[in-house]
Amino acid sequence: MAPPPPLHTSTNYFMILLLASTPTTSTTVCHDTCGSIQVKYPFGTGPGCGSPLFNPYITCTLNQLILKTHKTAYPITSISYPTSTLILAPPYMSTCTTMQTSPNFGLDLTSPFQITSSTFILLFCQPFIIKNSPICDTSFDYLCASIYSCPAVLSLGMPLFPPTNTCCVYSPANLDGEGELNLRGNDCGGYSSVVSLGGNPTDPTHWVYGVALKYSHSAFDNFVTPKCTSCESSGGVCGFAAPGNGFACVCEGGFNTSLDCSSNDQNEDYLWESISPPPMSTITKQVEEFEKA
Repeated sequence: MAPPPPLHTSTNYFMILLLASTPTTSTTVCHDTCGSIQVKYPFGTGPGCGSPLFNPYITCTLNQLILKTHKTAYPITSISYPTSTLILAPPYMSTCTTMQTSPNFGLDLTSPFQITSSTFILLFCQPFIIKNSPICDTSFDYLCASIYSCPAVLSLGMPLFPPTNTCCVYSPANLDGEGELNLRGNDCGGYSSVVSLGGNPTDPTHWVYGVALKYSHSAFDNFVTPKCTSCESSGGVCGFAAPGNGFACVCEGGFNTSLDCSSNDQNEDYLWESISPPPMSTITKQVEEFEKA
């Protein structure tokens, strides 16, 4: 009978088996859709997905793509990749069918997003503030008259067809030093935002409500765009990996590659993140090397 292996060899063999059965890193799971929205670079659906510049702000929760800010989380209703714009639907924004008091709308000033092509309509304001406010564009007073024709104004505590001197069209809107549309500072109770009048500026039932944002790419995103195009063409999803947040193409099967999902070079280009253990031949080879030592 052969003598038992030395204790250090048995311990090493146990450690190899333990490492083989335990994932060393968590699997990055990225998707190319979130609900009905197609998700492409620079956006991602979770940690390690999309661009590291945008990842802190955009995520997919319960099949809803959202933008996270210091104020709250805003649902994203659409994205136009050719124009680098997205549309938000703030949960407390008023429309013709639903009006409510609103907290300030806000964005992180350091984020890659800026308001664009959005007409903010401040509602339920103090008349003397509106009269003397430099932010109100009186040439758009007809928008106030139009939205005030909606029966939902009753939920703001106003009568039907209230006077338009309690309304202010603020376009283009600028955020304050804290990145907020300061409703309380302007003595307004709520707001609406319109991205399209639907071809009928006097019929608010046909308006398209939301907040349009423009997003800007960083030098890093411009550098990885060719790689990302190749990755998406091969069925992968663009993401990033440690160390250094370098580009990674997240593929099916639980692995990442620095190229694309059609690459066959699994030794140099693949960064495995699968929870499956390595092949037994690899374990055996490592054991033999330990025993020789």
